[in-house]
Amino acid sequence: MRVLIADDEPIARQVLREHLEGMEGLEVAGEACTGREAIQGILDLQPDLVLLDLQMPELDGLATARLLRSGRKPAVIFVTAYERHALEAFEVGAVDYVLKPVRRERLEQAVEKVRRQSAASPPSTSEPLRKVVGRRGADIYLLDPGEVVAFQAEGDLVHIVTAQERRYLSDHSLKVLEDKLERPRFRRVHRATIINTDHIRKISPLSSKRWLLTMSNGFEAVVSKRLAGSIREQGRW
Repeated sequence: MRVLIADDEPIARQVLREHLEGMEGLEVAGEACTGREAIQGILDLQPDLVLLDLQMPELDGLATARLLRSGRKPAVIFVTAYERHALEAFEVGAVDYVLKPVRRERLEQAVEKVRRQSAASPPSTSEPLRKVVGRRGADIYLLDPGEVVAFQAEGDLVHIVTAQERRYLSDHSLKVLEDKLERPRFRRVHRATIINTDHIRKISPLSSKRWLLTMSNGFEAVVSKRLAGSIREQGRW
């Protein structure tokens, strides 16, 4: 497993490197001291895992993690002195959150979690889903992903909502769909909702922490302020 260490403190990078060098099956592929260097290192070195500090120049760790594209995306373990950002770290897809000063035993636990997840994950395909299969009664429809506005779960049922405001039933769970759909075009914005960001027409504040997304067909989804900001960055609004 190839690892990139991203931390602006040389001593912190040295400690992590020494811990990793004592673990079987790991190779330190490179180091970065800013968020932008981390992004470039990921593109150039294609690591399997990134140990990512939260407080770094240019881009902090959370912003760096949000900019990582799907596909060949490495696993991320945040390594930081700050406890208060753990929830945000897991929201951006971190596998674990390790506090400084880093103990080797704790880092080994986090790395083992990455290994278990990698072993359990099916091989991904870089080719996006070309058709979405929907059902209405006994009929089966092949839908273009571009016409799908959202997928919404209601109990055991998953509804496909189209731009024409028609609804179809999907044979797949949201988790299976999330793995198959093109990202970041399709985003999970709630445990029961995946949206097609191409169909967002309005983003409105509801409170200091919640925003409302209005889609092209009138479909609405409530998201966190952080997620609304991430979607705006993605779409360059």
